Order: sequence, then structure tokens, then C-alpha cells
Amino acid sequence: MTVARLLSWFGDDFTGSTSVMEVLAFAGIDTVLFSDIPSPALMARFAGAQAVGIASTARTEGPEWMAANLPGPFTFLKGLGAPLLHYKVCSTFDSAPTSGNIGKAIEIGLEVTGSRAAPVLTGAPQNRRYQAFGHLFAGTFDGVFRLDRHPVMARHPVTPMHESDLLKHLAAQTDLPSALVDLEALWSDPQAALDHALRAGARMVSIDSMDPVTEQAAGRLLWENRAEMGFVAGSQGVEYALVRHWQKAGLIPPPQPLTGAGRVERIAVVSGSVSPSTARQIGWAAANGFEVIRFDAASVIRDPAQLDSEIARAIEAGAASRASPLVCSATGPDDPAVAAVRAALTSGTMSGPEANEMIGKALGRILDGILRETGLRRAVISGGDTSGHGMRALGIEALQALAPTIPAAPLCVGHGGGIHDGLQIALKGGQMGSEDFFGWIRDGGGPRG
Repeated sequence: MTVARLLSWFGDDFTGSTSVMEVLAFAGIDTVLFSDIPSPALMARFAGAQAVGIASTARTEGPEWMAANLPGPFTFLKGLGAPLLHYKVCSTFDSAPTSGNIGKAIEIGLEVTGSRAAPVLTGAPQNRRYQAFGHLFAGTFDGVFRLDRHPVMARHPVTPMHESDLLKHLAAQTDLPSALVDLEALWSDPQAALDHALRAGARMVSIDSMDPVTEQAAGRLLWENRAEMGFVAGSQGVEYALVRHWQKAGLIPPPQPLTGAGRVERIAVVSGSVSPSTARQIGWAAANGFEVIRFDAASVIRDPAQLDSEIARAIEAGAASRASPLVCSATGPDDPAVAAVRAALTSGTMSGPEANEMIGKALGRILDGILRETGLRRAVISGGDTSGHGMRALGIEALQALAPTIPAAPLCVGHGGGIHDGLQIALKGGQMGSEDFFGWIRDGGGPRG
């Protein structure tokens, strides 16, 4: 079967990867997201897909890991024949030279695709992410902040963002020459600005995006220059911009009304996020039909031999709950459990990255156990890193969007060869979602307002 593919993408974490799938699928584009390079048999199940993605854990990996692990999936995705290959990064640009190095990923992408330069489009106004004159701004429950003054990202424990100018931030990760297509250029002659940047030797071109006008202009710039710039880096703002241009140009149909998946009595949730946003969501859930169950990460860090018994305890408590079980490692950055984990790391032999991986895998095993014990068929994983580990623990190999919620956190259907084939699941980044997000998923998602 020959398919006119529009785009392929590789996500640097699982929650971000689903946000790309959401934008495309809810625009009427047949879309599938895989958890790894699919087997020929699995790929055949989605032979009609116009957009194909692969999710990864690249955001938590170093440049050596990227050099070893990115060329393979990039080559596979390029071989699918789509004119654009998107390296999807977080809309708050989480990255550092030693962790989630976006510059290194761009270097690899340029080499694999042979592109002249890589556009970098990070603003996503639908998600309250705005880029103006090269600086990124991000919204929270309490307003919009420049990235280096953002209450979460400015003090992120792994990738603190001390610089809101994204090209300056990237300059610490790669020596590739860069340029900016700013708001004024998007309002007047974006192609002339891009041509000037390419003639000057730019290999990365950051593009502003603030509103529907500049978003559509950015999407047109990406699409009309896809022959020379077939590799693009950025957030789901890439897809928002492309969809807006494709719709205006008549390349895809206008958007259709969206619906929810229907309410269920109970769902299962695991959370490895310590974001203040997740803290408010857990607080809402505790007061609205969810039972919060603790996973004691600090005790396991102090004594790894306790891991299996702690997982079994959480599964038993979740399976016995008459409410919707919500298993978490912490309820927010000020939770004493966070300080306990730090103290355990200081006195023990486990490193921070090792502890984060342990927590993520453990929560995945707990969710698997609760679902098996209860027969529940709808779930949420909260936290980008936790989502990756959880998906693998569940044996889910592919996702398709089912129903919208807030942008970047759709309710999906999981596909795989095991017991969880057909599971309805939402993957939520720590900073994403409304305060009642877990209840919204219990209600089946769907548009509001």
C-alpha cells in the first residue's frame, strides 16, 4: 500500500511524543506513535498512517547515548518517505549539554537527512508557549513567565533553564552556526529572512511564534522549504504550525468536531512528577474520588532489597481501593518525601539518575499490577520520564489518539501483544493539565467550554 506520508517524528520523551500525535490526529491525519522501531508485522497494522512517530527517553540521556541511539530510528523514519522528519523536544526546551542535548540531536539529524539547515520552532501558543525575538515564554496556573524566570523551569533539578534566548542556550550544546527569523520577519517577508540566514551559513534557524498569524507563517516556511530543510527540531508547535498552513492551503480538510470517550467509574493513576502543577492535581484528586497511595522511594534508595516488597505493597493497596487508586512518589516539590529522597541519595550509593529510573520503572510495574488485579481499562501516567518506563512495563508498543483534553495530554488507545492491548491511557507531563485533569480522564476526556 502506497501512502502519501506528510511527516514523521522522533520524540525525546513519551508525553511530548503523544502531544505531536494529538495535534495531527485531531486534525484528521491518520497518525500512529510507536514506542520503538516497529517490527514489520506491527508496522503493517498501521500501513495507512500519514504520520508516524517513535517515542524515546532521549531527554534524560547524554550526547554519547544520542550518538549511538539516534541514527537508527532517524534512518528508519526518513526511509518512510515523509518530506519532514521532526525531532520533538519539550515546549519548555528542557535540555543541557549532558542531558537531553538538543544541539547534538540536531547535528545527528542534519547528517542523517542531508539537510542544509534545521529550523527550530518551539513556540506553541495553544499550549501557552510563546517565542518572541528568540526568547521563550511559558504559562503556568499563575501566569506567563520568561523561561529563565519560570517558577518550575528556572529551578528544574536536572535541566534548569537560566537562559530564555534559545539560540544562546543551544550554543552551549553545539557549535553549529545559527540565526533567527523573528516576529518582524514573519509579519513581513519570512522567506527573505530565511534565505539571508542560509546564505550566511546558518545550520540552525530559530523561528518565533506568538499567535495564529505568526504560527501560520512559520508553518508555511517549514513546508515550502522542506526540500532543503527536511529535518526540523522543536515542540508540538511544529505540528500546530504545519496544520494551520495545510488547512489554509487546502492540503487537509478543515477540522471536525471532537468528542469524548465516555465516563468510567474508576481509573488507575501513577505519578512520578514533583511539579507544583501535579501537586495541585493530586490535591484535587484526593478530594474527588481518588485514593492517594504512597510509593516510598526513599526507603528503596536506602535499601534496594526492599524494592519488590514496596511494589507489592502499593499494588495490593491500589487493587483493594474502592476509589480510583493514585500511586505517587511525591505530591509536589515541597512534599517531605522529596527531601527524604535527597537525604537517601546523599547517604547511599545510588545516583540521582539511577534513582529516577528506579522510581519510573517501579511505578510502571505498580500500574501493570493494579490493572491486572482490578481489570481497569483506563489509566494515567503522570511525568515524562515515568511515562516512558510505564509504557514499557505495560508492553504497549503503539498509541493512537482517542479523545482530547488540554493540549498535549490526550486520552489514547494503546496497542501491543499483551494483556493491555486496547488500554485507554493518557500520558501527562508534570507541568501539563488542568487542576481536575485526572477527573477529566475518568470522565472520558472530550472538549470543554
